[in-house]
Amino acid sequence: MSDKGPLAGMKVIELAHIMAGPVCGLMLADMGADVVKVEKPDGDDSRRFVPPAIEGESAAYMMMNRNKRGVALNLKDPDGVEALHRLLKDADVVIENYRMGTMERLGLGYEDLRAINPRLIYCEISGFGRTGPYAERGGFDLIAQGMSGLMSITGEGPGRPPVKTGAPVSDITAGILAAMGVSAAYARVLQTGEGQKVDTSLFEAAITQTYWQSAIAFATGVAPGPMGSAHPLNGPYQAFETADGWINVGAANQRNWLRFLDVIGAPDLNDDPRFATNHDRMQHLGALEEILNGHLRQQPSAVWLQRMEAAGLPAGPVLDVLEMQADPQAQARDMIVEVDHPVAGRVKTLGHPVKFSETPAEQRRAAPVLGQHSREVLAEAGYDADRIAAMIAAGAVIAA
Repeated sequence: MSDKGPLAGMKVIELAHIMAGPVCGLMLADMGADVVKVEKPDGDDSRRFVPPAIEGESAAYMMMNRNKRGVALNLKDPDGVEALHRLLKDADVVIENYRMGTMERLGLGYEDLRAINPRLIYCEISGFGRTGPYAERGGFDLIAQGMSGLMSITGEGPGRPPVKTGAPVSDITAGILAAMGVSAAYARVLQTGEGQKVDTSLFEAAITQTYWQSAIAFATGVAPGPMGSAHPLNGPYQAFETADGWINVGAANQRNWLRFLDVIGAPDLNDDPRFATNHDRMQHLGALEEILNGHLRQQPSAVWLQRMEAAGLPAGPVLDVLEMQADPQAQARDMIVEVDHPVAGRVKTLGHPVKFSETPAEQRRAAPVLGQHSREVLAEAGYDADRIAAMIAAGAVIAA
């Protein structure tokens, strides 16, 4: 078994900040790529997302940037721009999420870099993509969630205020989609030697979260609304209140529906014509919820979950984040891991969500402090020690 990930040998320059771009770099780094994060002189903005901090280091920054080497360059200084050019000449991938036109003004646009490195995969992550009427707009997760339709289907129900998902799903999904696109483009490079541009956006990432609701809208011409925890196509498939909290129950197909009725001691509900089939249950979901909640409030969550597991009925608790992190399955799947940080010490982080049998992803290093690897990376790019020292003294390069 290899001790390197499936992307070992890939060199990535990450010119990205805060979340979507860094998620892409994080995915690639976990899978073995050498990701060099290039920051501005005062660092990625997420370094200032405090509190919380651990020994003065932003917890948010450390979460998004583990497994990367860190370089800080002043791109307002010609020497800083020249250093970046050198890093890109033999890179396999560049990830950028600047405003449209920024890279071109620095002489780092796709056509500029393609001319000197035809194998380069040029990954752009933006608010709305690099084409179309919104191409020049900036983008944030909140805006993407609203414009994608996602906020119209999230929340307690009709007539309630709009609600975004608790996690920044468009940022995270855009980063994962970008990593998928880069991996596909890298396969083509290995086959043909030709790089290409990979372009995705927060807007498109949020749209991909609406598959079921978009299917309904295409078929009916009606825009679905929020349904709380319920499913738009199957029921009952949602959260129910118990004597001491909430549990999720997936009793959507007919077999699981009958199992559910046996567990709660209400087999007669299947004789009610309102609930005989999935179609009937969806037509009368409000009444069904009220009846089922009445049954489930009679016992605590642990009792119901034990009975449902014994019956082979899909169900689970509604955990908070600390409870999730302590869950034995999350632990067994290495989703909670630790890395050594030069300032913060031993810190916990989330593991990689894809498991490889022969080339496992791993967390090799903690997020860098600002400019931690500037000297090391520039030396690899051909600068001698005196030149690096002069650039640091002049402010073109920041080194820890």
